Amino acid sequence: MIEGRIRAAFESGVFVLKLCGDVRLTLCATLDAEAQRLAELPGLRAVMVDLREATNVDSTALGFLAKVAMAVQGRLDDPPTIIAEHPDVRRMLDVMGFARYFTLLEAPLTEPAELDELPHIEADERDIQQRILEAHRILMRMSEHNRHEFQPFVELLESQRIDASPHG
Repeated sequence: MIEGRIRAAFESGVFVLKLCGDVRLTLCATLDAEAQRLAELPGLRAVMVDLREATNVDSTALGFLAKVAMAVQGRLDDPPTIIAEHPDVRRMLDVMGFARYFTLLEAPLTEPAELDELPHIEADERDIQQRILEAHRILMRMSEHNRHEFQPFVELLESQRIDASPHG
């Protein structure tokens, strides 16, 4: 499987985030940084997430895509757009309830001129665990299906976090 990469461009008020290859929790710090940047980006008019070259997007990465939508909620005239052609990726987005937060398309309206490769943001194990927990909590808020699907996992992560904390 092709290692995951994230590319981005911001042009004429449109922010494009392109996920390529196998997008997993190792990229969650980068996705989180972009979600936070979008929340404060001046002149933002539209957000487009391109998943056409993504072969896999794990649930942690999906949680941070949901965070992107929540970061710009109320700031844009239209919801963010996700472009996904792959039937498995599309089905996953449908099952997870992404249509409530994004416009789902199979082809972009326009292609950005050039996308810059985003630097990979390193995260230690504890930071990654925190982000996995945050991503799945976000997914749980998106739909009843997700709450049912991810609640045991979130509870397990929360119990491990408590067990790992220093007692003093």
